[in-house]
Amino acid sequence: MARYDVYGLGNALLDIECEVVPETLQELGIEKGVMTLLDEESQNKILNHLDGSAHKRTSGGSAANTIVAVSQFGGKAFYSCKVARDEPGAYYLDDLLRCGVDTNLQQHPAEPGITGKCLVFVTPDADRTMNTFLGISSRFSEMDLVPEAIADSTYTYIEGYLVTGEHSKEAAIKAREMALSSGQKVALTLSDLNMVKFFKQGLLEMIGTGVDFIFANESEALQMADTQELVQAIAHLKTLATGFAITRGAKGSLIFDGETAYEIEPFPVKAIDTVGAGDMYAGGVLYGITNGMDWATAGCLGSMASAKLVTTLGARLEKADMQSLLAQL
Repeated sequence: MARYDVYGLGNALLDIECEVVPETLQELGIEKGVMTLLDEESQNKILNHLDGSAHKRTSGGSAANTIVAVSQFGGKAFYSCKVARDEPGAYYLDDLLRCGVDTNLQQHPAEPGITGKCLVFVTPDADRTMNTFLGISSRFSEMDLVPEAIADSTYTYIEGYLVTGEHSKEAAIKAREMALSSGQKVALTLSDLNMVKFFKQGLLEMIGTGVDFIFANESEALQMADTQELVQAIAHLKTLATGFAITRGAKGSLIFDGETAYEIEPFPVKAIDTVGAGDMYAGGVLYGITNGMDWATAGCLGSMASAKLVTTLGARLEKADMQSLLAQL
């Protein structure tokens, strides 16, 4: 048996979450509902504009949220990322360890620099808009991988956001190769519509000759296939991965395990914040399939967990909430 259920790699970002109205986003010139990369100066200007506004600070990043979810469900998880030798970086490491996640940060001393930050704007319609300065995360490379942990993990989970940097993209490709050469499986998340719009070729390079599983929301899947028809997007994903999950918001989700497609029913809730919903869904599915569940049950767990998450602020739940979901399942 592998030591870890899931080995994740992605950007380490300190999430700074604020509740705003759409007019504020318009005033700041921010495109609503997507993730936009910024330089440090631009991000600081936004922070100064919001000075005094209530906000919540958590350690985040898409794949990190998924890996923490796997651990909180009771799985064994490892996360590779890059933080700086500053207060946010130290906070980030401590948070991973508190969540029971092993990390390369225990082995690789932090370097001088600035830990990445993500401004998360939540509007009254429960939509989330992210403005990200990667900081030292932009220097994530093969040096931040831990080959022995990859070889000892049932799944290696790759964050699509890594496509934006040449070195981080190369690290993702190397991690995929390491996992497959060790006889382990690889999952990848497309991460964000803008990643597919502007970095599709890089994502295809990360996917290579194919991965075991892809996570995408409906918009990302359609964009990946250059179509407006879901049936065509499904056919296209079958050429890229053995299996995949397509999340569809209030319509639930679809999981294809390589042979059978499962329609996963949604859990209707009153959403107040959709930050991290896709990450939580992936965490539930990855925990499930590495801990004895069939694909339909794992999809149900992912759906339940993401539904619970959107009723609260932030991209994580408490461990007790996660265990309660398992008990209900």
